[in-house]
Amino acid sequence: MRINPSILSADFGNLEQALKDIATADAAHIDVMDNHFVPNLTIGMPVVKRLQQISPIPLDVHLMIENPDTEALRFAEFKVASITFHLEAAKDPLALIKKLRQAGVSPAVSVKPATEIESTFELLDHIDMVLIMTVEPGFGGQQMIEATLPKISNLRSEIAARNLSVSVQVDGGVTRENIGRLAALGADTFVAGSAVFDSGRPVDNIAALKAAAQTH
Repeated sequence: MRINPSILSADFGNLEQALKDIATADAAHIDVMDNHFVPNLTIGMPVVKRLQQISPIPLDVHLMIENPDTEALRFAEFKVASITFHLEAAKDPLALIKKLRQAGVSPAVSVKPATEIESTFELLDHIDMVLIMTVEPGFGGQQMIEATLPKISNLRSEIAARNLSVSVQVDGGVTRENIGRLAALGADTFVAGSAVFDSGRPVDNIAALKAAAQTH
C-alpha cells in the first residue's frame, strides 16, 4: 500500500518544507494543471524541475493538460519517477507511453470519472499504473464520487486475469475512513491531499492512512 500525498493541498509558499514533511511517503504527487484541460492553473515546468532537485522522495507527476503527446516529454527531461497523462487528452497514447519509457520515466494513464475504465485495458501491457480519478480533476478537497468505485475492482480483475503487475492508483476524496474500502476493491496506491496536510502532522497522517489501508 503506497501513499502519495498531493502537494496541491500543501503550503505553496514553502513547498520545500512540505516535501520534507512528507519524506516518509512513497512519492509526492505533483498536480500540473493548465486551466484548459481542467479549470485550474497550478504549477508548470520550472517548479517541477526545482521540486525534482530538492525532493527527498520520488515525484509522481500527474499531467492534467492539453497536448500531453508533446508536453509530457518535456517533463520527462527532469527525470521524475513517473508521469501520468489523461487518455482523454492524448492523441496517440501508446506512442507517448513508449517515448516516456525510453526517457527513463515510468508511464501511467489516468481517466476522469465519466470515462470508462475499459478504455485503459488495451494499454495495460505497456504501462506501470492506472490512475482512477474519483473526483472531477481540477481542485482538491472534493468528496469522492461513489459511482467511480466499481472501476477499481473492474480494473483490478482485468490486471489479475492477465497476470500483470500494474498499480491501481486512486485520486480524489481519499480519507482515513474510506481508504480501507478502496484497498479492498483493489487499489494499492493512494493520492491524499487534505487528509495529509489539512490538520495534524503530515508524518502521522501518512502513517495512519497506510495503516488503515493495510487493515482492509
